[in-house]
Amino acid sequence: MTLKPLADRVVIKMVEAEETTKSGIILAGSAKEKPQVAEIVAVGPGGLVDGKEVVMTLKVGDKVITSKYSGTEVKCDGVEYTIVRQSDILAIVE
Repeated sequence: MTLKPLADRVVIKMVEAEETTKSGIILAGSAKEKPQVAEIVAVGPGGLVDGKEVVMTLKVGDKVITSKYSGTEVKCDGVEYTIVRQSDILAIVE
C-alpha cells in the first residue's frame, strides 16, 4: 500500500535515535529521547488550501524537524508514518 498525501500535507518517517553516545556509551531504551528529525517519504501537490495558494517547498528525501505533537500517526505495511501539514515542519536539516 502507498500513502499519497493530499493538498499541503507531507508523509514523514521518524529517523531512529542513535543508540550510542559520541563517547561510545550504549543507551538503554528508557534513556533515549523521542526523535524529532524525520525523513520526508511523500509530498502532496499543494494548491488552493483554505482560500490561499500553497506552494510545496519540500521534496522527498529531505530531513526535517517537526513540532513535537503535530500530525497524525498511521501504520502502513508495519511501518509507522506521520502525516503533517507543510506548515507544521519547523526546519530542513542540511
